[in-house]
Amino acid sequence: MTERLAQRRKRWLTAAVKLAIVAAVVWFIRGTIVDAWDELGRHSIQVDFLWLAAAGGLYLLGTLPCAVFWHRALRALGQPAAFGKTARAYYIGHLGKYVPGKAMVVVLRAGLLRGPGVDASLVVASVFLETLTMMSSGALIAAAVVACWFRHQPLLLGLGAGIMLLAGLPTLPPLFKRLVRLAGVGRLKPETIEKLDRLGYGTMLLGWLLNIFGWAILGLSFWAVLRGMGLTIDPIAQFHLCAAAVSLAVVAGFISMVPGGAVVREAVLTEIMAPALGGGTALIGAVLLRLVWLVTEVAASGILYAGSLQNKTRHVPPGG
Repeated sequence: MTERLAQRRKRWLTAAVKLAIVAAVVWFIRGTIVDAWDELGRHSIQVDFLWLAAAGGLYLLGTLPCAVFWHRALRALGQPAAFGKTARAYYIGHLGKYVPGKAMVVVLRAGLLRGPGVDASLVVASVFLETLTMMSSGALIAAAVVACWFRHQPLLLGLGAGIMLLAGLPTLPPLFKRLVRLAGVGRLKPETIEKLDRLGYGTMLLGWLLNIFGWAILGLSFWAVLRGMGLTIDPIAQFHLCAAAVSLAVVAGFISMVPGGAVVREAVLTEIMAPALGGGTALIGAVLLRLVWLVTEVAASGILYAGSLQNKTRHVPPGG
């Protein structure tokens, strides 16, 4: 009887923790949407929702290479994670970045990948590896574009180069393994450190190539948002500008530790795009981009989570 009561309490506690996590994510996402909507309400604009839908689709496509790399890293670490389950955890985990501290991203991803044979410490390590790779590759793109087209803005160049080094160096396999050891993971499970030896330079090169490709598509997503605002921008002639603006803005927002990079992301994107669009138009584009990406993340996460619940229902044995 006591054991049954303990199990019941454990189930209730687990459910309460999950509910608290969902409530926190929903609350902070609501605040982000309200702030973005209020900012747009201060400007009189007409938008083409087909172009905004295209921007949302390009956002999902642009983040897919990051999910592919994360799955590759997990497999290299010997984790039995199917790609579908990994992609679901990746996209739903994005919602955690709107909660202060950004730790919720790790909590959501690790929780959604939990299962037989999965080492939580290795999952956490792979999340940091994927995130650092994405940020450093984005900073590389931004620094290269700024160096070629924005030589008069050394602050932006320094920001991009500095972030690239700070985020990129820890992704080198020997340094990453050492950092994981310093973080104390090895003291918990010594075999975890041994598995990290499976992360070689080939895996990291693949990660950089995939992420650079993903950033390019995210630049096209921003271009689609500008088209949705009625701006006729040549996607080829202005591609470098959109890619640099998005990559540096997102990376700067990430290192600011502000939930969702709010304000910081818009400020950097506006600074880069202002010479081409004007300050007011660039700000509107930045805010609209945030709103489109956030709505896309929420919709995709809802669909993926509902699909996982449906699959669980199908696999419940009769009478179970």
